[in-house]
Amino acid sequence: LPGPVSRQLISLYTMVQNPNMTYLGISDLVVLPPLWARCDGSDPQHTCWMGAEPLKAGSKVTGLNIYTVSCDGPTADKTRFANLEELKMEHKIRHHSSVVTTKGFARYELIAAAAMEDTIAESGSSISVDITWNGVEKILETPPVISAATLNIALESGDPRSPVFHLYRELQFLLALAEGLKTGVTEWPEPSESESALKLVQEFLTDLKKKLDGDCTFGNKNETEKIKCDTAAVDSCIKSLFAERGDLDFTEQLWCKMKGVSSYQELIDCFTLVLKSLERGEIQPWIHQGSSSFLSQLIQQSYHGKMEDVSLSDITPVQMLLEIGLEKLKKDYVSFFIGKSRCSLLFQDYFISTSVDLQEQVHRVQKLHHMLEIMVSCTGLLQFRHENLFPLTQICMKYYKENPLNEKHVFQLPIRPALVKKFYQNDNPEVWKVEISSGHGQKEVKTTWQVSTNAPVEHGTSDNSGFLSDSTVNGSSEERLYFITMTQCSQMHFT
Repeated sequence: LPGPVSRQLISLYTMVQNPNMTYLGISDLVVLPPLWARCDGSDPQHTCWMGAEPLKAGSKVTGLNIYTVSCDGPTADKTRFANLEELKMEHKIRHHSSVVTTKGFARYELIAAAAMEDTIAESGSSISVDITWNGVEKILETPPVISAATLNIALESGDPRSPVFHLYRELQFLLALAEGLKTGVTEWPEPSESESALKLVQEFLTDLKKKLDGDCTFGNKNETEKIKCDTAAVDSCIKSLFAERGDLDFTEQLWCKMKGVSSYQELIDCFTLVLKSLERGEIQPWIHQGSSSFLSQLIQQSYHGKMEDVSLSDITPVQMLLEIGLEKLKKDYVSFFIGKSRCSLLFQDYFISTSVDLQEQVHRVQKLHHMLEIMVSCTGLLQFRHENLFPLTQICMKYYKENPLNEKHVFQLPIRPALVKKFYQNDNPEVWKVEISSGHGQKEVKTTWQVSTNAPVEHGTSDNSGFLSDSTVNGSSEERLYFITMTQCSQMHFT
């Protein structure tokens, strides 16, 4: 609405709420909900919102708070920024106050989008910190170390540079198998340019036969070399935190060979080789105690020379592969949360329960992976240690025990500003705000001045996205563009 129309609408709202307007003939006053009018910003102050909210005492309206929100920008011109002392003086004059208090708020993006590849900038992943403090001394000041801070983490899985990307790929294949069980159609990976899954399984079984025959040249060396190759590019601090487990049993190693099967027929051929080797007693593989997959049951039967007949048709081979993949991934995640991050007291059996159906088990493993991505990111990017990971793990596990998978959810962790200060002390805030207030209770009034890299409203500004000028290389304070938002309050008392 145009500014004059919005003001007229607020005036009518005020009159209707005022019990002293007896000439209007309103016998039974009703407390109306707050009224906000969206303005077109065409006036000199660039007003984008006007609002009125009733003040109540019980069921009666005693007055109104009238708000005006203006927005200008984007601009890099610091001379257009307000002066804090002038803001405080203006507030005192408007509200006849002798004493005012100031409260600051700043948000810093700790993982600067400008320094990341486009894949991250577009993914929606973000790690930021919100900082609040009392006693603001100047506009755009860096928050003092005694401030209160909250870390905000929203992370989407699947970054190829993540040290747990190999697990993400395994999870994606697991999801494809689970979807295949539901729909009857499985999307198989593209055939690998290296050795096929069938050939890998054949070599694996041959090595096991050699071991059983007493040949000490069992080829576990190849697996060790592969693990070294997979983690070669991982940063040393992450490598020590999350490395491939060294206790993979037969079914887990088989999953590692078969996670690249490229067709339903190849899947059947792989399992046919395995079952024949078991039936003939050519291998006596070791499996983890408590392993409950169908293949593990067959292996246990083979120890006694009695195996039930298995028909590798319909969904049976898909389900067999899904089961061993589930068990392998669950142990990978447990290894991190209990073994690496020392969160054994927090870990919930909920996440690895076998008492629910396979689809729900897969869903819970997805939750585990998302939590793992968050922990690894905070460890690698923010250098978090156990004392920081422990409460974050607690927050994530509590959320995911009660909610479905949601990679857009923002996990919040109270922290000491000193923990992340080195990441923001020389950077520019995404949002910086000062709140000037006076009065108490219902008579409290506030003036808020804010700068932000993103438009605070969808209308009334020349653009609505974050800005750096064309010549910006590192987002320096001289060239960063900000939107300026001002919220002023007036109070009207009817009694």
